[in-house]
Amino acid sequence: MSEFKKGGPILAAGMIGVACGASPIPFNVIPAVIGPMHDELGWSFLEISLGITIFGVIAALLSPVYGGWADKYGVRPVALLSLLGFGLTFSLLAFIPDSKLAWYMTWAIGGLVGIGSTPVTWSRAINMWFVKNRGLALGILLLGTSLAGIVVPQLARLAIDGAFPFVGSGWRAAFPTLAMLPLFVALPLAFWLFREPLAHERPAGLAGGDGKLFGIDLGTAVRGYRFWVIWVSIACVSVAFGGVFINMVEITKLHGFTAAEGATVMSVLAVGILAGRLITGMLFDRFWAPGVLVPILSAPAISCWLVMGSGSPLAVLMLGAVLLGFAAGAESDLIAYLSGRYFGMAHYGKIYGMLYMPFGVGSAISPAIYGAVRDATGNYDAMLLVGGGLFMVGALLPLLLGRYPDAHALGARDAVPHEGAGAVGPA
Repeated sequence: MSEFKKGGPILAAGMIGVACGASPIPFNVIPAVIGPMHDELGWSFLEISLGITIFGVIAALLSPVYGGWADKYGVRPVALLSLLGFGLTFSLLAFIPDSKLAWYMTWAIGGLVGIGSTPVTWSRAINMWFVKNRGLALGILLLGTSLAGIVVPQLARLAIDGAFPFVGSGWRAAFPTLAMLPLFVALPLAFWLFREPLAHERPAGLAGGDGKLFGIDLGTAVRGYRFWVIWVSIACVSVAFGGVFINMVEITKLHGFTAAEGATVMSVLAVGILAGRLITGMLFDRFWAPGVLVPILSAPAISCWLVMGSGSPLAVLMLGAVLLGFAAGAESDLIAYLSGRYFGMAHYGKIYGMLYMPFGVGSAISPAIYGAVRDATGNYDAMLLVGGGLFMVGALLPLLLGRYPDAHALGARDAVPHEGAGAVGPA
């Protein structure tokens, strides 16, 4: 528990940073606004979904760049500036005219500035504060996305219904309402508390006696098979899940329920993500992570079958949402945990950024694919069937990873001193 005593405040600030960052907020707002936008503007579900696709692809492609900056300059300045840029850009979505080009351009700018407010940065610091309890700590950090999943759909729905008069009503009101979270909640808290540990505060096992962090560089990682096993597994699961998540309200409506009931299903899905974060993290600390992932990432194949068709009871949709959420919680833990365990911390930001890329791109293109299937067939069933197969592939691939390498075997000759400015923050 000494790790939590030292790193607890940093972990709390990071969790709120994740909750208010560019990873969960857009993906939790779009399900609430996609229907009203379709009704008001006449845009197709594919055309609306392409905005977040552009955002996600640009952000994902830049994630190794932001990860490299976090390695070099520290996570603190990267995360703070990105929170500011993301919050300001997200609020601008309320003011776009009836123009798809303006919609796409604003999302593109959000992708350019927002990726530093995602776990690409926050998880580096947490990996450096925690070793023995790393899985649990990362699970708690990533609870931020679960908190966003529970709170953001409800706030978006209230804003659309006019509950906050100072931002108006309708789908446009959702964007400035949610932009307040990164600007006025996460940014001040991270400025106050969030930092990387000083050299003497690091847990044992992260660095050698000379203070150099253990870990292989990006070039060495990408030449090994383990990197690509993780990469492909993440890509499969993210393509399967992203579109289900974005369109869950619409899926619920196809079963005969209201948008409000769809928001409730989204909140249940977020509870599943929350449980997946914590339980998976604790299991990672006690058992071999790839073995833990097999049942967790296989269960959503059942979920895809449960939410297909029309006329299912709400309880069945909620069960499917819980299983989907649990797997999504495990997937994010997978990226951060396996990056640190198999590749070390010396070049964690760049390697994590490269492994975040399939997650970001897959999550971004998936809503467009699901939207295109909906436009072509009137439902999502064909893609849900494909998604079930992708979940199974993503579950089984990590079994090829083998045992964790010893810390001293992680290219000690490649270890580098940490140059991050974030290591000299306030004590």
